[in-house]
Amino acid sequence: MSEKIEVGGKSIAVDDKGYLVDLNDWSEEVAGYLANKEGISLTDDHWEVIKFLRKHYAEFNTSPNVVLLVKVFAKEYGEKKGSKEKMYSLFPKGPARQGCRIAGLPLPNDCVDWP
Repeated sequence: MSEKIEVGGKSIAVDDKGYLVDLNDWSEEVAGYLANKEGISLTDDHWEVIKFLRKHYAEFNTSPNVVLLVKVFAKEYGEKKGSKEKMYSLFPKGPARQGCRIAGLPLPNDCVDWP
């Protein structure tokens, strides 16, 4: 079952967990709306992770789980930015779960989501 959100005058379908039904509906404006809905004000650090998630999805056609996200992000951006603690400070409900939702990507296959 899908619900609708209104962003920039456009009606966008999301599933019951808030993930976009159509990944092509994503935009930075949509990301801002979804983040705000979750109580997150997007910073440059958030955008680095969001862009990384989107790049990973484009390359591998799958959303990374938190273990892979932390490992690969740390390798590319350094241990401090890619630490698990840093990731959870940015996305407290889970860097993979919440990060992918805001990035307009599906829930990683091996993640269980809860509200």
